[in-house]
Amino acid sequence: MASSTYARWLRPEVYPLFVTVGAAVGLCAMQLTRNITGNPEVRVTKEKRAAGILDNFEEGERYAQHGVRKFARTQTPEIMPKLNNFFSNPN
Repeated sequence: MASSTYARWLRPEVYPLFVTVGAAVGLCAMQLTRNITGNPEVRVTKEKRAAGILDNFEEGERYAQHGVRKFARTQTPEIMPKLNNFFSNPN
């Protein structure tokens, strides 16, 4: 029984499926960890939950404006900028 399971699922055709599912699970785990540890609206410990609603705008701004968003803000909104430039600006 075990050898038939290995023969069915551990073939080279199934490797892209494993990679895709593994990447999706990794992204979900990363986002869950980021929300639990860094989101100012999520309070896991009892002491923080007892504090009630806090008006801490600086902490919320730090959470919302993370490094990836700051980097993306400086980039041009094009998928292939060199190809777009080639067709729009002929020499």
